[in-house]
Amino acid sequence: MKITFLGTGTSQGIPIIGSDHPVCLSENPKDKRLRVSALLEWGDFVYVIDCGPDFRQQMIRANVKKIDGILLTHEHNDHVIGLDDVRPFYFRQGNISIFCHQRVLNELKKRFEYVFQIENKYPGAPTLDVHVLNGENFTVGNKQVTPINVYHPKLQVFAYRFGYFAYVTDAKIIPKEELDKLKGVKVLVLNALRKEEHISHLSLQQALDVVDYLKVERAYFTHISHHMGFHDEVQKELPPNVFLAYDGLQIEVD
Repeated sequence: MKITFLGTGTSQGIPIIGSDHPVCLSENPKDKRLRVSALLEWGDFVYVIDCGPDFRQQMIRANVKKIDGILLTHEHNDHVIGLDDVRPFYFRQGNISIFCHQRVLNELKKRFEYVFQIENKYPGAPTLDVHVLNGENFTVGNKQVTPINVYHPKLQVFAYRFGYFAYVTDAKIIPKEELDKLKGVKVLVLNALRKEEHISHLSLQQALDVVDYLKVERAYFTHISHHMGFHDEVQKELPPNVFLAYDGLQIEVD
């Protein structure tokens, strides 16, 4: 499986509009972060995790020609508000599959009412094939996926495990029984917002504690705020098997 980090930033991205914070002014491309999302490719299958406000730009930048579906972690705008931009894929491919919690679907129907209309539907709107997740394992392409409940801090969010790979974002609390579902993962993507404690996201040290508990071979931190600091400086402080992800980074997982 090839994973491309389409975006590694938090809800405002980096740089933040109008900010003169040193990280926002950095010329290093690794310090420029679109909203968090990932592209997963194996064989002929192409899936995306989350589609935030930068979805169109991310699809163009990664030269994505088709998608087989989108896995949504939760309903916050920085993870779903780009859903309308599946239209070019819909026009070429037909209905687009999405996978999400029932609560997320309920929110999507409010924000994208025109997409879910049955009668007198606008012809330019995409049609979605919705797969409601109930916490049980499910299949995308030819891979089994295990959904894992994490909390942000009280809002349930789905993390996803694909065999030896797992993607966890917007977590603040991971109950032990859910954390243990990640045992045996070799490559872990995990949110780490900043060095300081935060009400709804793991801090850098908290994310490192998860990595240490799971003993993964490699970990990549995402959903990063400008308060984390400069990419290259923070990377020097991390263990040799832990990396700050950056937009456009590609990794391979067996």
